Amino acid sequence: MAMMREQDFNRTALTVQRSQAWYTGQRAERIPHGLIGLVGADCSSLDLSYNNLVSLTALKEFANLEELVLDNNCLCDLNTLPRMPKLTTLSVNNNKVTDIERALDRIKECCPCLKYASLLGNPGCPDQLTNPTTTDEEDYERYRRYAVHVLPATLRFLDSRPISSRERQEARERGSLMRMVRVNLPNLSSLTAEEFARALDHKRHNSISVEEPDYTPLPDSMRGPLDVRSAYGKSRYRYSGKNSEGNRFISNSDL
Repeated sequence: MAMMREQDFNRTALTVQRSQAWYTGQRAERIPHGLIGLVGADCSSLDLSYNNLVSLTALKEFANLEELVLDNNCLCDLNTLPRMPKLTTLSVNNNKVTDIERALDRIKECCPCLKYASLLGNPGCPDQLTNPTTTDEEDYERYRRYAVHVLPATLRFLDSRPISSRERQEARERGSLMRMVRVNLPNLSSLTAEEFARALDHKRHNSISVEEPDYTPLPDSMRGPLDVRSAYGKSRYRYSGKNSEGNRFISNSDL
């Protein structure tokens, strides 16, 4: 059984240098037992990027881990992240984490000494590279304040830049108020008027406030193609030629 566990991964894809290990691009859904046996206890830095990881339970065997890179995997949440008291660097970019608040809470609980964290490229992270049509810079700045508020005070670097003193102060003062509220309305451009009305009614009955404009220049109802309304009148404007004198230079032969 021990021999089988040692052979449950591509040994040639593993790179080990002192206490650092890289096992990337192998489509692994879980951390192989063989990898744990080879580098687990002594590993301080582990890169598992470009796999298909859906669970992090096996990380509990990496007791001395300080740096962990999980970019480009299939993690939908961080619920299986074990307690890692020595971890200072955590990168979870380009995964499938949707509940970013829950993920931040889990990181706070499991990584009390964290200094660097990055969650860019996840559906729940309001960065403009991931969601350019639904988020803006203000959304991301609110997220940063909230993340700084939630994560351990040891955090020094979030995503692509260090945490400024102003961000930290605003996080202390208003960070708890900067949660992102997402309302998942359907694609409105593909709905008929009746379907759109039903969608709004559904949201109202589920206690979700949907803001409607107080004024719209459009009519309340649609007119048919034969319902034509027009008006005519007599213009009293008389052109005096004062605004354009280009015809002074046109002779009869030019006409």
